[in-house]
Amino acid sequence: MAKVSIIIPTYNVEPYLVECMDSITNQTLKDIEIICINDGSTDNSLEILKSYAEKDSRIILVDKENGGYGIGMNIGLDKATGEYVGILEPDDFVPINMYEDLYNIASQNDLDFVKADFYRFTRADDGNMNLVYNHLSKNEEDYNKVFNPSETPSAIRYIMNTWSGIYKRSFLEEHGIRHNETPGASFQDNGFWFQTFVFAKRAMILNKPYYMNRRDNPNSSVKNPQKVYCMNVEYDHIRDILMKHPDLWERFKGMYWVKKLHNYNATLNRISEEFKVEYVDRISEEFARAKTKDELDQSLFTEREWDKITLLISSPKGFYNTYVVAGASNEKLKAQLKETKKELKATKKELAKTKKQLKKIKSSMTYKIGRIFTFIPSKIKKLFK
Repeated sequence: MAKVSIIIPTYNVEPYLVECMDSITNQTLKDIEIICINDGSTDNSLEILKSYAEKDSRIILVDKENGGYGIGMNIGLDKATGEYVGILEPDDFVPINMYEDLYNIASQNDLDFVKADFYRFTRADDGNMNLVYNHLSKNEEDYNKVFNPSETPSAIRYIMNTWSGIYKRSFLEEHGIRHNETPGASFQDNGFWFQTFVFAKRAMILNKPYYMNRRDNPNSSVKNPQKVYCMNVEYDHIRDILMKHPDLWERFKGMYWVKKLHNYNATLNRISEEFKVEYVDRISEEFARAKTKDELDQSLFTEREWDKITLLISSPKGFYNTYVVAGASNEKLKAQLKETKKELKATKKELAKTKKQLKKIKSSMTYKIGRIFTFIPSKIKKLFK
């Protein structure tokens, strides 16, 4: 049994795959298995994976027809034999010590899962990276201690991701934790993430960043405007799972709707303008039903969030005009301001560079000698005036 099985679900990521594969094959933890699921890529992703598999016996390569993220991930989970399981998205990469550090902490504390803070990054044409540190929790006291997620609904507020940690495989098998397999859908990691939190008894989050999450891949599902109702379908799936466990549903239903609101807001920002009116109508109906069933806990929302929910339920059109139309204008102004600040920063940087060069020139011997020769003729010229 390997200590950690890492699943890499791959689809058309040729520009980023070498960086990803280098980061995983060079891990300081050598006792790993690397399960690469090629989901019908039409670029050179499969050839890249084959080249690595030929050189590294730890790589298990599955080549399948395109079926979607959830199906591919579940194939990987079924094939995994490691004590723990990790997930690495193929357009991301990880530092070489990540899985050794996480495994040591998980095994020493007998954790169902351990997760760490992470970086989101973009890379400029010159190769320079812009890094943004992401804290899983806003509260420092949540870190570096064992806690029971199944008894801690507030932990649902942590940043949602499935890839910044590792999961005990026996824990996943005990509770049948898998991804939703809706054909062609996206965001199936939401259901997997939710299940790990509601079923786990021993977990830990670490205030040290490891995982490097790319945000400049134009083909990322979070940037696909056509996948309008995928998030709604996924949260219906999560609800179905929770409803099978009445005690968990009662404990987590309030935070379920908090997380749902946040993800629906993100969806509204992502989808094409042509779909936004009907999307607002759809989520208005969902929240209206939740209020009727007394599933919304006002104390869990901020005052602004509750105002948005109230307007969403009472007047979908008013919500659309207030938060979608006006909100888009505000976002456009913010984007313009951000671009202006960026240009100003570049100008200041260039000015500082010019000043530095000028200072260097003025301190040079050539400049000083030149100043002497130009100074003397000007003095002589004044004498003859």
